[in-house]
Amino acid sequence: MPDLEAFEDRLKKFKYRGKDVSARRQQRIAANLQLRKAKKDEQTLKRRNISLFSNDLFSQEPVKQASLILEDIIKGVNSSDPMVCLMATQAARKMLSQERNPPLKSIIEAGIIPKLVEFLKVSLLPNLQFEAAWALTNIASGTSEQTQAVVKGGAIQPLIELLSSPHMSVCEQAVWALGNIAGDGPAFRDNIISNNAIPKLLDLISTNIPVTFLRNITWTLSNLCRNKNPYPSQEAVLQILPTLSELLQHHDNEILSDTCWALSYLTEGHNDRIHHVVAMGVLPRLVELMTSPELIILTPSLRTMGNIVTGTDQQTQMAIDAGMLKVLGQLLRHPKPSIQKEAAWAMSNVAAGPKHHIQQLITCDLLPPLVALLRNAEFKIQKEAVWTVANFATGATQNQLAMLVHSGVLEPLLNLLTAPDLRIVTIILDIVSFFLQEADKMHEKQKLCLLMEEVGGIEKIEALQLHQNCHISHSALNIIEKHFSGEEDGDSLPNPGLRV
Repeated sequence: MPDLEAFEDRLKKFKYRGKDVSARRQQRIAANLQLRKAKKDEQTLKRRNISLFSNDLFSQEPVKQASLILEDIIKGVNSSDPMVCLMATQAARKMLSQERNPPLKSIIEAGIIPKLVEFLKVSLLPNLQFEAAWALTNIASGTSEQTQAVVKGGAIQPLIELLSSPHMSVCEQAVWALGNIAGDGPAFRDNIISNNAIPKLLDLISTNIPVTFLRNITWTLSNLCRNKNPYPSQEAVLQILPTLSELLQHHDNEILSDTCWALSYLTEGHNDRIHHVVAMGVLPRLVELMTSPELIILTPSLRTMGNIVTGTDQQTQMAIDAGMLKVLGQLLRHPKPSIQKEAAWAMSNVAAGPKHHIQQLITCDLLPPLVALLRNAEFKIQKEAVWTVANFATGATQNQLAMLVHSGVLEPLLNLLTAPDLRIVTIILDIVSFFLQEADKMHEKQKLCLLMEEVGGIEKIEALQLHQNCHISHSALNIIEKHFSGEEDGDSLPNPGLRV
């Protein structure tokens, strides 16, 4: 028959592999990989440049020319005449800047990349450097194989050297190219970092650079924070963090968005990584950004704070002290389902903590929006809400548990017993068993049984005795036999917290 130990053991299979609350939080990471990953439609991995820069040096066509076909481009880039090389490189760039179906594969197969890399080094012809860097940027915006062709062509080091160019547009295009390469994965990211790109990137930031340039630098820095297996080195992270902390105060939405994404990447994984971010004192600003009406800012700031509360109790308390829970209630009610889900996931990790964290969830009045999600939200969000209830229940005091039941959580929770997700049904049965066991200790089981009967819960549990999944059917049978067999004890003293 299910008892407290059986309930906790079963939940360990789902999320706990350690016995402390920090380990419980870490298992919620594994259970929610789809939330932990930055999806490609949330922050762009790579960007293709399809428009001209406004800088006077490069806004004009260098020469009058007819459109060149690929064969002409191949001949042109191999010419000894620098102006012919420039004309051919520009023609290649234009091909690669087509909005639809740019011929990346054809350009690569034509063997042009080594010449483009060579042109990056021609400091006397900044126009040629600019066009070559632009062409390479767009090639690197393609598939991993196409990005690899740029790296194999030797582009990384000369692109980093261009970060010191006296021509801002050349610098900016080099930043863009490096961002595309870094976004491809950890190997290319670390290649760029090991070639000392970070100090050069940070040196470009000043108060008088155009906001468009600062956007590109911020995005490239975020890609240098991105990806795992391995994560970026601690040395690189500590180099970048002070600048991210400053950028978090900027007024531009795109800069704020990419800065928050960078911090979300840096708070993934180990508690030490979370510590480096928290130590920068950015939590109050992140909480402030969680109130932004702009989804491109709200999403990554919420993701970052959600990551932080997967950490230690102290790190979670720092997030709470910064005001996270005061904002979370409105996000649980947000009209965007993706925000509701992220907020519910964050709440579930706070609920996986010690009793004083659970109490702060109650104090901040987060139980009503939790019940509303269980009742009305999309199923993917309801699953997060179920996890929150499970985490809350296993760590709560008897009084806190009574407040949870009194909040109205039971009816929508029991209604989800008809859900098609076997794991969620199993967790709900364990929660119900735990509720009944704790109510028995408080001499309140009869009242709880009556409440369950009134909301149709007993019928749903009885029906699950015939479920094809033997684990579910066995759990349901145990609940019915132990708590609804008609052999209950006599009347018990009431507990105010569990009155219906």
